Amino acid sequence: MQEEKVHVRLLIVAGVALLWMTAVFGRLGYLQLVRHSDYLVRAQRQQQRTIEITPRRGAIYDRNMHPLAMSVPVQSAFAVPSEIGDNKAMAARLLSGVLGIPRDVLETRFDSGSSFVWVSRKLPPDKAEAVRALNLKGIYLQAENQRYYPKRDLASHVLGFVDLDEKGLGGIEHELDSSIRGKSEKIVVMADAKQRWFDGGAAQKDQGANVVLTIDEKIQYIAERELAAAIAKTRALAGTVIVQNPSNGAILALANWPKFNPNSPNDAKTEARMDRAVSAIYEPGSTFKLITMAAAFDQNLIRPEEVFDCENGAVYVAGHRIRDHKSFGLLTVSDILAKSSDVGAIKIALRMGAPKFYEYIRGFGFGQQTGVDLPGESKGLLHRLENWSPISIGSVSMGQEVGVTPLQLVTAVSSIANGGLLHKPHVVAEMRRNDQALPLTGALAPSEPKEVIRPETAATLRRLMEGVVLNGTGKLARLDGWTAAGKTGSAQKIDPATGRYSPTQLIASFTGFAPINDPAVTILVSLDSPVGQHEGGQVAAPVFKRIAEQVLPYLDVRRDVPLNPKLIQASYKHQAAEESATLEDFTPVDFAGLPDEPPAQEKSDQPEPVQPAVTVALDEGGDIAVPDFRGKTMRDVTEMCLGLGLEPVLVGSGLAVEQAPTGGASVRHGAKITLRFGLAEEAVKAMKTNTNRRR
Repeated sequence: MQEEKVHVRLLIVAGVALLWMTAVFGRLGYLQLVRHSDYLVRAQRQQQRTIEITPRRGAIYDRNMHPLAMSVPVQSAFAVPSEIGDNKAMAARLLSGVLGIPRDVLETRFDSGSSFVWVSRKLPPDKAEAVRALNLKGIYLQAENQRYYPKRDLASHVLGFVDLDEKGLGGIEHELDSSIRGKSEKIVVMADAKQRWFDGGAAQKDQGANVVLTIDEKIQYIAERELAAAIAKTRALAGTVIVQNPSNGAILALANWPKFNPNSPNDAKTEARMDRAVSAIYEPGSTFKLITMAAAFDQNLIRPEEVFDCENGAVYVAGHRIRDHKSFGLLTVSDILAKSSDVGAIKIALRMGAPKFYEYIRGFGFGQQTGVDLPGESKGLLHRLENWSPISIGSVSMGQEVGVTPLQLVTAVSSIANGGLLHKPHVVAEMRRNDQALPLTGALAPSEPKEVIRPETAATLRRLMEGVVLNGTGKLARLDGWTAAGKTGSAQKIDPATGRYSPTQLIASFTGFAPINDPAVTILVSLDSPVGQHEGGQVAAPVFKRIAEQVLPYLDVRRDVPLNPKLIQASYKHQAAEESATLEDFTPVDFAGLPDEPPAQEKSDQPEPVQPAVTVALDEGGDIAVPDFRGKTMRDVTEMCLGLGLEPVLVGSGLAVEQAPTGGASVRHGAKITLRFGLAEEAVKAMKTNTNRRR
């Protein structure tokens, strides 16, 4: 009996234990299987915080792989208010002194009730070290990425800039933001049982694609320096220079003034960040006569030697009298372009008729976007043919009543230079990720050029445009050693006060290419409202000359005409008289290199603009030793001089034979080095002669 009672009790205990175990394991199973995700989320919410860190953007390079934009690691400070506890006032006071943030702002952040708050992001190294030295409880530093532009304002309108979260807001940074930006990085910050926080590591990293541009850093530098010098001399309000490869539409340089430093874009005015090359619309003036001529020649309506009566500088169109800038009489078609006769251009357009003229204007890409891989492009202004008034054909033929962008115009002129093919302008050459080239798709995809005029038409126009430089309004664009062709423009601006064309406010421009038979570059120069001399042939053509005479030897383009001895002798006298004033008056533009270079080296390493005038520079007792350039090519000499801050004056072709001052002489920064180039045998002989003299 007693045993039965014990047995019953054991059964009861076992039953209770079984029920208890069933309940426990059932509950555990419920929590682990059914409520697992819910409790996991709660635990993560209590134990860890995920901070989204600015992604590491891909780098941007020029066509020679020189870095123009990169991402660098920086430190950002954040706070965990629960850890600061009752020391919030003290922490706010100490951090305010270090970071320059108002104390009450920091206290408000700490009292916000959030478990995580940013204190200050992307700190300079000295401030980050100062925060670390405070060793405040609840204050931490976290690594982030910051966009950095080592060349500062060089090519700033092409590159663009980013905001605090590394989002592209201009230029290539905006246009290719989704590709360059990559995916955001998320940092997991975890807490232990005592709510002490520590870095849990990176949860996600995906660097963006690198971009290789068609921009050439050295050509860009030359364009910006010459534009800045022209702005300073003419006191123009703004300006643009574009250097394009006419054979494929690649942009080698795109410079605007005013400009800005993308490292601190908020310090610049909005108009300084505007990419005038693709966004600014202006009436092209006489440069548009190239389109008028191209259409008429392509339709076999005119011949270069055909004579037009320019009627002493006035013509009536639909009852409206249009006056020329000069009173011309009988002019050949060649002279109409060379002397830029408005009446002559109008008569040619009237012979062609508005429908056919409009067709060619559209064919050259006006009134529509070029498709360039830059944001903010304007399509210009071209009224539909049905909206033309009876006088419109006369106005448009001489570059009025039509609005263009600098990029549209330089691309159209490039089509004349290359034989009649209109290429899509572009600044992106390649995109790469992990050393692998990425296919260019969408707007970046290469496109076939469109024939806008016959090759024979383009050849005729090139000869006529050469006449503009040799005998017409563009004489100041004539190059020493290369043939050149171009067209001047002086377009009156509308006076807002009167609604009429202003007699003094003009867009002065010159667009041309060189050499004529095998053009290597097309260059556009546009100056907005120069003061004093304001015609394109007076102020823009010389800028074309200075840029071309530096870019062509840098690109190793052979000279196709001999140097004019009279021009050289004149340059000797002119430069000797003005060298001192030029060096004293010219304010150099700072294009310093990376800031982590020694300060003294930054200044001496920056190249100075090359002046075309020839002068023999003597030993000035400066701090720059002149290298021995003999035996080197024009490109090598140009690069070495730009790197040392010297101004090369190149005479002849081939290899360097003679130089003044000689190698080893000491000169000042910005000194001119005159070099004569000749055959390889002559260079070797000169080097041997000098060696024997030293012995």
